Amino acid sequence: MRSALLLLALAVPAPALAQPAQCSIPEQLPRPRAEGPTAGEPRRVLPIGSYTLAISWSPQYCAGARGRKDDFQCGGRNGRFGFTLHGLWPDGYGKPWPQYCKAAAPLPRAVIRQQLCSTPSVQLIQHEWVKHGSCMPTTPDRFFALSRHYYQALRYPDMKALARRPTVTARAFAEAFAAANKGLRADMMRIAATRDNWLSEVWLCMDRRMRYTRCPAHQGGVRPGTVLKIAPPV
Repeated sequence: MRSALLLLALAVPAPALAQPAQCSIPEQLPRPRAEGPTAGEPRRVLPIGSYTLAISWSPQYCAGARGRKDDFQCGGRNGRFGFTLHGLWPDGYGKPWPQYCKAAAPLPRAVIRQQLCSTPSVQLIQHEWVKHGSCMPTTPDRFFALSRHYYQALRYPDMKALARRPTVTARAFAEAFAAANKGLRADMMRIAATRDNWLSEVWLCMDRRMRYTRCPAHQGGVRPGTVLKIAPPV
């Protein structure tokens, strides 16, 4: 049944990106490092009860020390990323989630090239497949195509206008994000921020059939009344 759902979702054409990235992939890409479970991040094979689609606000990453050293995502012709795709995560039926379900070799470069303009990090692409994709009944090609399908279907509020506002609560931001996407509600997402409340990610909650749904109470994110700071887009 799950395999059939994955194929059905892939068959639905996705609308164009609301915020297209200027993306020029280098001819030579680094080979990703092999990853696997550790003592702090153990293997957990659990039934899938729901999913999370996680997207990251690239201007916040690029404003930090790591981003300033990242020429592909934050420099040159690729300096206009808005929201990027962090990943599609299978969740469990409670707080624990499945992860590192099967051993996985480094991904082929062809798979990485297809994903790199959505998830602009070779190592993060490898990490997402090993930690999350390996727990789903699919292949790397289909896993990343499925995650791109949902990512590319998203629309976004006016991030420049939101960044200029003197105060934007997490709730107000979620409502603006939901208003840009038919059928989405503010309670179907969690807003993640840095320790000093700069917007970093949006986590969208999905049920087992990959339809957006109200987020469970245990899911993370900042409190609705938290006042966010938003790094302005380039």
